Amino acid sequence: MKISDVRIRLVNKEDNKLKAVASITLDDCFVVHDIKIIDSAEGAFIAMPSRKTNDGEYKDIAHPLNTETRETLKTAILTAYYDELKK
Repeated sequence: MKISDVRIRLVNKEDNKLKAVASITLDDCFVVHDIKIIDSAEGAFIAMPSRKTNDGEYKDIAHPLNTETRETLKTAILTAYYDELKK
């Protein structure tokens, strides 16, 4: 799997833990939108796109199947996020 592109949309609302939303393109042929970049006391992290179920819980719509893939996505997205903040 190759991450072909990462696009970041900053969220400019103060007192909001949601800092940005990312879209990634995989192998120049598959896009995942609405990956959230959230700020916490331990630092920024990503949350995969999700939807609310009938019982009020949230379920991921798309997500990595293993830790290595999750780390690859996290590194690429957060790197692009910090680069966007520098602009």
